[in-house]
Amino acid sequence: MNTILVVDDDAHIRKLIRLYLENSNYGVIEAEDGGEALGLLGKEKIDLAIVDVMMPHIDGYELTEDIRSFLDIPILMVTAKGESQDKVKGFRAGTDDYLVKPFDPVELILRVEALLKRYNIRSETTVKVTNTIIDKEKLVVQSGDKSVTLKRKECELLAVLASSPGKIFTRNQLIEKIWGYDYEGDERTVDVHIKRIREQLEEFQDITITTVRGLGYRLEESHV
Repeated sequence: MNTILVVDDDAHIRKLIRLYLENSNYGVIEAEDGGEALGLLGKEKIDLAIVDVMMPHIDGYELTEDIRSFLDIPILMVTAKGESQDKVKGFRAGTDDYLVKPFDPVELILRVEALLKRYNIRSETTVKVTNTIIDKEKLVVQSGDKSVTLKRKECELLAVLASSPGKIFTRNQLIEKIWGYDYEGDERTVDVHIKRIREQLEEFQDITITTVRGLGYRLEESHV
């Protein structure tokens, strides 16, 4: 059973979310503010966090940044703030998805399921293609005596491509897998990350990221 941490200073909202989560066979732990949430995250096994933005002491943005500094779990922001700039701020803080109050509890459950599925797909620590090993936990890519450290999104993006060598991923597919389907940014975000990955892997001869004009990207194995 997956355990969900619900962080909201409104007891009625926590009760509503708990009811629907428990009816969907999830375990639920509640926290009424960011400080209490961090304490629970340090001692409980949490599989996903649902975080409100407007809270005393530590708001949802700050809490999300704190969680990201030591845990790689899915985070769903639930908030009354629905403006585009608020969503962008949430995604920049590190949230995976964003739901605006008042929300449909059924949609909340669907988003929780989608996030857990996405993280479970990424749950294996390493991906290996030919002689290259991508360590998603350490953010290290290694091939023989060559080794580079990537940023988290770069490593996740490379791991997705490497999970299906030869498969073409569109920019939209990559954005949905790495940033979430509610991401408000530009598709060129993917291009920028791909450019950085290519620069870092310049000396790696057994894998290549190819641009498929008009479609997206694919990772190809180079048997050298």
